[in-house]
Amino acid sequence: MWRHINGRISRRFLSTSCCSSARGWWDHVRPAPKDPIVTVNEAFQSDPFPHKINLGMGTYRGDDGKPFIPQSVRDAEIKIQRCKSEESNCSAVRTKFVEECVKLAYGNDSYVVKEGLFAGVPTLSGTAACRLFAEFQRHFCPESQMYLPDPTWSNHHNIWRQAEIPVKTFHYYHPDTKGLNFSALLSDVKNAPDCSFFLLHPCAHNPTGVDPTEEQWREISYQFKVKNHFPFFDMAYQGFSSGDLDKDAVAPRIFLEDGHLIGCSQSFSKNMGLSEHKVGCLSVLCQSTKQVAALKSQLQLMSHAMYSSIPFHGISLVAKILSDPDVEALWREEIKVMANRIETMRTTLRQYLEKLESSFNWEHITSQVGMFCFSGLTPDQVKQLEKLFHIYMTPDGRISMAGVTTSNVAYLANAIHQVTRIHEEALSSSYV
Repeated sequence: MWRHINGRISRRFLSTSCCSSARGWWDHVRPAPKDPIVTVNEAFQSDPFPHKINLGMGTYRGDDGKPFIPQSVRDAEIKIQRCKSEESNCSAVRTKFVEECVKLAYGNDSYVVKEGLFAGVPTLSGTAACRLFAEFQRHFCPESQMYLPDPTWSNHHNIWRQAEIPVKTFHYYHPDTKGLNFSALLSDVKNAPDCSFFLLHPCAHNPTGVDPTEEQWREISYQFKVKNHFPFFDMAYQGFSSGDLDKDAVAPRIFLEDGHLIGCSQSFSKNMGLSEHKVGCLSVLCQSTKQVAALKSQLQLMSHAMYSSIPFHGISLVAKILSDPDVEALWREEIKVMANRIETMRTTLRQYLEKLESSFNWEHITSQVGMFCFSGLTPDQVKQLEKLFHIYMTPDGRISMAGVTTSNVAYLANAIHQVTRIHEEALSSSYV
């Protein structure tokens, strides 16, 4: 605090917790490290090369390389515009939205839906759903920590650290096999303190594209039950793993079947092409209707303090798509088309690389699933792709398969072949 005396600021009243002079409030603030995805996009935007390729973004694009808006979203838009009472039914639409999200995660006939044993709120996409749950965790389990898969979406670490929740990691990806390190994963689950929180990707794992099998999910769920761990699912890519929304929800449904209480973040930025609307949902399963009322009130209070409410139009679109049988059926078909395009690009990229007679094994391109391919490229090789070929991706070698198209896949394969060959030749010369 400070006070004006004779037109001057008295330093006697100036707090020293943030500054040491009248102009020093923010002198101690240093630039934050840039998010790797933001850095990639900025570099891509500043590159004047006309045929540059952006493989860093996490949203779906069509084969023309442009953002894709499903026809089901356009149909829902028309239907909600016809509704004259939209403004007077905001609360009802929000309630319907959360209910439909829970149905999508656990199934229309699940007991949590029939008995209303869930507390949920709309959120600003999946990011705010995660952040809100982290805040909820901090308030009501202040001594807890969050276990994140290694690797995971980089922002997960930021979200829980900002909420002052200690973060630990558990084994997930095996760099040698480029698949799931299942034995190490189970070992970490067993060795974690009882009643720990774990974040799980139910499908289309970001960034690796590696998912457990159904049998492996059942074993993970069993071990969680033994240790009384809490599963929090971040479901940002439902539909992109298999093309089937229900198959992609098998993990949370197994955990539900085994009697777990579950937290779930959902985003519709990718599978509905609604990245500009930022529509998400956070839901937490409960044991009783009394518990539902308590949790819902707390989630509403916290969300209101964080962002008040989210734009109503996006909620209306999602609620209409999920509740209108005709529109939902169309959306499910469009999900298959999007997933199939990505799968086709995986196959094509691998075929081109193998035709170039690369000495590297590229089987993981097609064994991995979903939006991303964890290529195995090193940070140096990624830099070479950017410098020599104007191809942009995150330093960990994550390729957004949505950025691969029939018009650029051959160029991409040749570029990858060139930079891996350069690396291979450099290794050979070092042994001479």
